[in-house]
Amino acid sequence: MSGSTRDFSVRYGDHVLAARRAGHPIVALESTIVSHGLPRPDNLRVAREIEQTVRAAGAVPATIGMVAGELVVGLSDAEIERLAAGGEVAKLSVRDLAVAAARGADGATTVAATSAIAASAGIGVFATGGLGGVHREANVTYDESADLVTLARTPIVVVCAGVKSILDVGATLERLETLGVAVAGYGSRRFGGFFVTDSGFDLDWSLDSPEQVAAAMAARRAQGVHDGALVLSNALGVDEQLDPELHDRTLAEGLRLLAREGVTGKAVTPFLLSHFHAATQGRSLAVNVRVILRNADLAARIAVADA
Repeated sequence: MSGSTRDFSVRYGDHVLAARRAGHPIVALESTIVSHGLPRPDNLRVAREIEQTVRAAGAVPATIGMVAGELVVGLSDAEIERLAAGGEVAKLSVRDLAVAAARGADGATTVAATSAIAASAGIGVFATGGLGGVHREANVTYDESADLVTLARTPIVVVCAGVKSILDVGATLERLETLGVAVAGYGSRRFGGFFVTDSGFDLDWSLDSPEQVAAAMAARRAQGVHDGALVLSNALGVDEQLDPELHDRTLAEGLRLLAREGVTGKAVTPFLLSHFHAATQGRSLAVNVRVILRNADLAARIAVADA
């Protein structure tokens, strides 16, 4: 079949179609955490737990991904299982979507792609673990996640635990400011550190309830001035974080391994997360799961308040 006769339209899962018709709150979820962010078989179990967490808080989960070249907003359980088990699942940023569709690929969407697709589908809230950002030594490598530029032009609330702590957090916050992306802490003026509670950086704003976040969403729509995202840092509690000393030691070891093995580009984040999992004997994985479940719960409560 030629490209001109194929239908490349986005497909909506039945549960998302029903929610749209009924005006029920919807939360977007990424699929890279399923295919690239967590080890098997934990990835499939956690993907289901994330969706259930959203439902328990009164919203409808819309996990986004690509199946055989078709973009899907609201993957079925069987489709999530396919992306969780597949060995040839592409990691898709926004720029990859059309090419991957033309190739008929299976793909998992990053923060950038999930945000863009969700916003185009009219979904206002997205839950993830940690943002991508500016990599360490980016002044030499120019390695910066496409998440940042995409969020500058995407009107969505991204509930996260900050930037992945393997990145240059300070440089990432500077880039978000330059790009005009709003950043606020949830109940805090400190930016979350992903695996740890505190990244060491202050924020100008905090929002203290789902209703206050929903009010910020309403204000953005009413003003019609700013189309960028709101990054909401939902930091882990001190009693929930990875031990900071263990975190710093593991990160230093991981960066040495990264340099020694010459890992670059898209492979950097999965490499370092895998190293954390192995070096902390699974403790970082438990923290990562806590992060995404907490964020899914908050995102659902924001979506309910916005609805």
